[in-house]
Amino acid sequence: MSIKKKGNKNQLRSLDPFLAREKQRYGSTALPSREFIQKVLEDQGTPIDGLTLCKLLNIAADETEFFNRRLTAMIREGQIIRNRKGDICVTNKLDLIKGVVQGHGDGFGFLIVDKNGPDLYLSPREMQKVLNGDRAIARKTGKDRRGRLEGEIVEVLERANTELVGRFHTKQGVSFVTAENKRISQEILIPLTQL
Repeated sequence: MSIKKKGNKNQLRSLDPFLAREKQRYGSTALPSREFIQKVLEDQGTPIDGLTLCKLLNIAADETEFFNRRLTAMIREGQIIRNRKGDICVTNKLDLIKGVVQGHGDGFGFLIVDKNGPDLYLSPREMQKVLNGDRAIARKTGKDRRGRLEGEIVEVLERANTELVGRFHTKQGVSFVTAENKRISQEILIPLTQL
C-alpha cells in the first residue's frame, strides 16, 4: 500500500490500521498511530522534514503540539531519528542498531544489541560519546583488526548515569573527576563555574 497521495483528513487517517485503538485511547481527535507514521515515512523512501510530514498526514494546527510529542516519544524509543538536517528517518531503513553500551576499563566498549545479532565493538573514540549503561543507536562501520563488527554511535537515546562517584582532581587549572566505576574510563571535566 503506497501512501504518497494527499487526501482529506478523514480519508488519510482511515487508512491507519490502528485507528480504532487510537480513537479508544484519545477520542475522535486521535492522531495517526506510531505504526502508521512509520509506514508513511517508509513509503516516502527518503528522509522528510517535520513540516512536510505534518502536511502529508494532514495534522491540523491545534494538533501540532501533540503530534510533535508523539514524534519525540518515537525518537526516544529509537523508532525514528532526526538526521543532521533535522529531517525524520526511520531507523530500520537506515540499518541502525539499538542497544545498551557496555564499557570496558581499557577505554573501549560494546553495544549490546536489543535483538539477536552480534554486538558491536566501540572504539575508545566512540566511547567518548557515551557512558556505560547508556541506550544508544549505532551504525556498523566495518570490522576491526581482530574481525569484530565495529560500530559508530549515531544517537544516545537515554542516559543511564545522572550521578557519578569518583575522585576529584585538579591539574594545571583543569578540574576533572575519574569515576570509581571501572567501566567508565573517561575523565569528566568540571567547568570552573561548577566549583
